[in-house]
Amino acid sequence: MKNDKTRGTIFMLAAAVSFAMMFVMVKFSGDIPTVQKAFFRNIVAFIFAITLLRKNVEKIELNKKVVKDLVLRSVFGLTSVICNFYAVDHLLLSDANMLTNTNPFFAILFSYFLLKEKIKPYQIVAISVAFIGALFVIKPSFQIFDFGDSLIGLCGGIFAGAAYVWLRKLGNNKIPATFVVAFFSGFSCIVILPFMIFSYSHMTVNQLVILLVAGVFAGFGQFFITNAYYKAPAKEISVYMYTQVIFAAVLGFLFFDQRPDMYSIIGYLIIISMGAYIFFKKKNEIENVNK
Repeated sequence: MKNDKTRGTIFMLAAAVSFAMMFVMVKFSGDIPTVQKAFFRNIVAFIFAITLLRKNVEKIELNKKVVKDLVLRSVFGLTSVICNFYAVDHLLLSDANMLTNTNPFFAILFSYFLLKEKIKPYQIVAISVAFIGALFVIKPSFQIFDFGDSLIGLCGGIFAGAAYVWLRKLGNNKIPATFVVAFFSGFSCIVILPFMIFSYSHMTVNQLVILLVAGVFAGFGQFFITNAYYKAPAKEISVYMYTQVIFAAVLGFLFFDQRPDMYSIIGYLIIISMGAYIFFKKKNEIENVNK
């Protein structure tokens, strides 16, 4: 069990690096429709996953419940990706990443409503304080067109939280991680394709290569995060995903000369602190039970 948690932590850190690099590539690709970027982000992961899956597909047992969970995970995941990519194109790289990484708090809420898992008082406090931290990053002016981009970024975190709840359910049902990645990526490509054709924008060779590289990083990120949640519960390892914000802030400064303002930095510290608070609180609970 301890080894599973260690592996989960390593996978989560690897996912954080992969997704941060993916966002950098998406930002580099320039003025291309969001759905077009999302398509290339998923097509590479789909080809990669299918290649790995070919030898094991006969071992997978599906039923209506599992298929429903796969579809719901994919719907929420795809919606999150589109929101995240839109946010990356319109916000600081670190701000977009921070809003995306509110997902562990929403995962707790969805676990309560959808999986009937109990929420403890300290989790309610942490969620409330984290929301205040998100407001520091969003900096709402109460005129929707002034903070709509940040609101879409926050929606990316909300839908990602829902997606990870279903990811955990699929792991409990012993569905191979490679199959989950392949299904999600294939589902996303099919749904996005008509929209991409309708709004297709001509790309240079350089933009195409950048998007394909983004897809490679996305594929690695999907494999790492899927395996992370398969190895250990989100409440035990999700805090490590906040390292993505640090990676994104450094990369944003190096590649785009982006500097978060003081309000954003305060928001980062609040959200990361609450993530760490939940993690260590849960760790102490487990240690007390095992005594």
